[in-house]
Amino acid sequence: QVLLVESGGGLVQAGGSLRLSCAASGRTAGFAHMGWFRQAPGKEREFVAAVHRSGSSTYYADSVKGRFTISRDSAKNTVSLQMNSLKPEDTAVYYCAADINLRGPPTRWDNEYDYWGQGTQVTVSS
Repeated sequence: QVLLVESGGGLVQAGGSLRLSCAASGRTAGFAHMGWFRQAPGKEREFVAAVHRSGSSTYYADSVKGRFTISRDSAKNTVSLQMNSLKPEDTAVYYCAADINLRGPPTRWDNEYDYWGQGTQVTVSS
């Protein structure tokens, strides 16, 4: 069992920055690939970024590449998402997710992730 708790969401103006954090707890938390997803009103949940369980590789959606940075602190079992140059279209609920089955490298497919946080709202005003 892995428990994920996100924090750091809020309201920011376009061009601003936010840093999301995800605290993971549980016996296997440190061995999971970790991902961030988001869901805007009326839209499907979409992949944002992922990091390999070792922290050695990161993956990004094209829409956030160059603006967002995912990182993990294995000692603290936390994963962060630094979001810069935010745009109104980044407005969504952001979810942290853990893949503990490690069927391959981190993936952009949400059905490959086994545990999810409750989500944190990010609102970017124009």
